[in-house]
Amino acid sequence: MALKPGHYRLLVWQEAMRLVRQVYLVTDGMPGKERYGLQSQIRRAVTSIPSNIAEGAARGSKAEYMRFLQIARGSLMELDTQLLLGQDLGYLGYDDGLRSAMESVLVKLNGLISSKQTGGKRA
Repeated sequence: MALKPGHYRLLVWQEAMRLVRQVYLVTDGMPGKERYGLQSQIRRAVTSIPSNIAEGAARGSKAEYMRFLQIARGSLMELDTQLLLGQDLGYLGYDDGLRSAMESVLVKLNGLISSKQTGGKRA
């Protein structure tokens, strides 16, 4: 029997999972000296996004769900800053495709947060 938790149905979680793959590909070319520095920070931030969405969806209360969704949103903003730093340092390209993917996750995440604040159904 396969595990099929509710967060699998969330479009924001699905897009965040795709974003993880995109960011891992972009950061693969970073210098070796950044393996435990900026590259590691970027990868931790991006994996935190779908992880916190999933954890929040599995929690028993609306307040906990909201807290984890807000943490995911914070991780997305952290990721944006780290990618800008990586670009400024010449380590990676922070292109329109990646920005667009991040914006799409942000829009969906904000929508989910808004729906929970106004009493929308839990996923």
